[in-house]
Amino acid sequence: MKRIQLSLLVALILCFVTKSFSQHRNIDIKNGFGLFGGITQFDIITDNFETTKGNGWVAGMSATVEIPHKWYNASYGMQLSENNFGIAGVSNLDFTTQELEYKVFTAQVLFLWHAKLAGSFLTFDFGPMLQYNSDLELKNEQQEQFLVTNYTALTAKEIEDISNFNANGVVGLTAGFSIIKFKAQYIYGFLNTLNALNSNNNIDMEDNNKFKGNQSMFAFSAMITF
Repeated sequence: MKRIQLSLLVALILCFVTKSFSQHRNIDIKNGFGLFGGITQFDIITDNFETTKGNGWVAGMSATVEIPHKWYNASYGMQLSENNFGIAGVSNLDFTTQELEYKVFTAQVLFLWHAKLAGSFLTFDFGPMLQYNSDLELKNEQQEQFLVTNYTALTAKEIEDISNFNANGVVGLTAGFSIIKFKAQYIYGFLNTLNALNSNNNIDMEDNNKFKGNQSMFAFSAMITF
């Protein structure tokens, strides 16, 4: 009998606490899902090579948690992109200067906070991103034996094996309405993208200078939300 009474008392207390919490802590949280796509501009910031920014594409999805009574919203998602950029090189046939065109594929997972500048119509976005990327792929196979500018023995093929993981920081703006929004992001890689080249014993480290470079990427996209 005492166990039945104790069980009823616990049930009543739980009901009272739950009801009180729902009355005083009621926050209208709205969840949304979005699909987006757009263009990118990619580069590697380095003193080792002479690089040129290149364009590519980006596509992905994100889930947004909109909290009306807070100064921020939050979102998480993933995006895929194919990026292009150039590195200055020298032909091994006639020693003329040519651009070595590379492409790199990235898969990125991100978590962002969105500070409300004008409600949910304009937000300042910031947060961390984890990235897996492919090795560099030389778009013209006939340039594989071309020399990289400023090096006497380093070929275009030898610098394809870059580091495949990165930790990025993201800042940007999102503007629009509930159905369609436009995003502009800047993505900076904190880790040394060229670090894998330093452990490649087949590369002649001229003047014993280590390879160091950081990813720099702009992404401009339009997002449809559901």
